[in-house]
Amino acid sequence: MKKIQILGTGCAKCKKLTEHAEKAAQELGIDYEIEKVTDIKQIMNFGVMMTPGLVIDGKVKTTGKVISVEEVKKLLT
Repeated sequence: MKKIQILGTGCAKCKKLTEHAEKAAQELGIDYEIEKVTDIKQIMNFGVMMTPGLVIDGKVKTTGKVISVEEVKKLLT
């Protein structure tokens, strides 16, 4: 099971990144869990200064932008 974390406080970009991550995981047919991390201290523990952030299995993959469904798919595989 992949653990996907979206780092951000609920802004429009964070919501869009969440949608893209969910769609990518569903299209790939993988088991996944999505966690929304909104606590600033937790976000900073990842070393992220700009949201939204995408973390897969504990590793920061992107920060400060919304990536496409296709880009998320590449990071999940």
